[in-house]
Amino acid sequence: MKRAFDFTASLAAIILLSPLFLVIALIILISDGSPVIYKQVRIGKDKKKFTIFKFRTMKNGTRLAPTGALKESEQQIIGVGKLLRKSSLDELPQLFNILKGDMSFVGPRPLIVNEGNIHALREAAGVYTVRPGLTGWAQVNGRDHVNNEQKIVLDKEYIEKQSLLFDFKILIRTFTSVIKSKDIADGGEF
Repeated sequence: MKRAFDFTASLAAIILLSPLFLVIALIILISDGSPVIYKQVRIGKDKKKFTIFKFRTMKNGTRLAPTGALKESEQQIIGVGKLLRKSSLDELPQLFNILKGDMSFVGPRPLIVNEGNIHALREAAGVYTVRPGLTGWAQVNGRDHVNNEQKIVLDKEYIEKQSLLFDFKILIRTFTSVIKSKDIADGGEF
């Protein structure tokens, strides 16, 4: 049931938002050149690697690191990048990851490969038993202001409570958080 919802809703969203995709892509292209889409390897369900898609918000050549670890991010963010991050519009290409089945609308956020020992903690908590999400329980309970250990506790809580109703609650709280630009930090702002 969840996969059917993810497939149908992501396809509909891609079609409806295609003009916005085009506008964002053109702005990035004009302001900082190509590529427009940033691709990064992440860890997904059953610890399988997949390529996540985002609109590029950082200059080409920026080192690979979690946002919170990029103390120099202010200098690395392209002109439109701060707005895309604050509004979470940089995440829109992940609708294609949802359509493909790499991700779900709701689930634990996927980590980059080099995020150290947190992978072992996530595995012990059962985080890799579900598809990663565009949003998740940890994101609506502090997002960038929740440390890794707290995120794992929240991700485990999500897995234990998982249901379509709980997913819809998280989606509604996500929209509220995005509209309020709540709990967003670009590297070094903690």
